Amino acid sequence: MSALRDALRDLSDAAFFDLLESDDSYLLVLDVPGVPAETVDVAVEDGRIRIEARRQKDLPEKYHYLEENRPLFLDVDLPLPDDATESNAEASVDRGVLELALPKREGSDRTPIDVVSDPEDSTAEDADGDV
Repeated sequence: MSALRDALRDLSDAAFFDLLESDDSYLLVLDVPGVPAETVDVAVEDGRIRIEARRQKDLPEKYHYLEENRPLFLDVDLPLPDDATESNAEASVDRGVLELALPKREGSDRTPIDVVSDPEDSTAEDADGDV
């Protein structure tokens, strides 16, 4: 997953995002202001997440642009985390926020390992067995 975090850090300063993780999935939350779901394309191919989003603006009939600083075309290419799968992935756009949920692969859970004191560690007990 560190490759995904690194790639997100390299995104343009204009891209605002959160990356969340639970026991069974990742959630990428990306701001796409003014973008309807119909103009968002999300795909996973060859271990990469591809996101394209476009905002369409209507220009009032009697006006023309002197300067245009609000266009939005977002083109993002990110690595899929090694323990994630595109199977059953879900994406939605609500009020300018894209949420992409990527399930983790079954069996990719880490196995916790108990950490115990070394019985021969002299700092753990003194000669009488007292701590």
